[in-house]
Amino acid sequence: TIMADSGQIEQVLMNLATNARDAMPEGGLLTISTELMELDSHFIKTHCYDVKPGRYCLISVADTGIGMDENTKKRIFEPFFTTKELGRGTGLGLSIIYGIITQHDGFIDVLSKPGKGTTFKIYLPVIKSSIEETEADTLPPQKGGTETVLVAEDDETVREIIKTILDRFGYKVIEAVDGEDAVIRFKENKDKIDLVILDVIMPKKNGKMAYDEIKELRPEIKAIFTSGYTTDLIDKKGILEEGINFIQKPVSANELLRKIREVLEGDEKSAI
Repeated sequence: TIMADSGQIEQVLMNLATNARDAMPEGGLLTISTELMELDSHFIKTHCYDVKPGRYCLISVADTGIGMDENTKKRIFEPFFTTKELGRGTGLGLSIIYGIITQHDGFIDVLSKPGKGTTFKIYLPVIKSSIEETEADTLPPQKGGTETVLVAEDDETVREIIKTILDRFGYKVIEAVDGEDAVIRFKENKDKIDLVILDVIMPKKNGKMAYDEIKELRPEIKAIFTSGYTTDLIDKKGILEEGINFIQKPVSANELLRKIREVLEGDEKSAI
């Protein structure tokens, strides 16, 4: 058993699967496997990982795609580093994955060579089976809804994850790929949309600019902003005002669903 947020682990796997797909433009083989590993202090010291020895669950995601050279491999977890063409992503996907796994006291090993494919090895610590009740077990079940939500997110992987979560819990989702597209989609559906979810940093128009235009069409429309940046950094940049509804990435399904109900039902508490 591992102590993990299922929504965040799902996000990790979806991000890696999407990257694998993009690395195999002419097709190939994607393999996801799991196994139990016993890691001793020698292994951890040899690989320079700042974790404890013990039993780990290993999740491997392997593709037969284009692979990476050493210079690229060293930078893949840097925020905003991307090998994709403009408009295909922000480069936050792998840095979000790194953040999630680190939060779970795990680590990632990457094996790759140009033309030989890539394997991401994710190690998560196993907890003793005697621990019967976990935090995840005690979380109250989250409510869904039937409202229509506009999701504006330029990172395709993150957008797909949010859409999947909302679809599963009964919401109708309208997607937008950037701030300008968000305004266009809202104009087309302004009488149907109950809530907008906007990434703070997007091409063409940032989330705040898009929301200002959307409010001109419907001043009462409610919004939730998301970002990989912290609220402090965003406030310092003057992008958002204090007290807005904000969720920092990476966000779990529970956090997202709870915040949506909180905002739609008018209980606008302080930002997460």
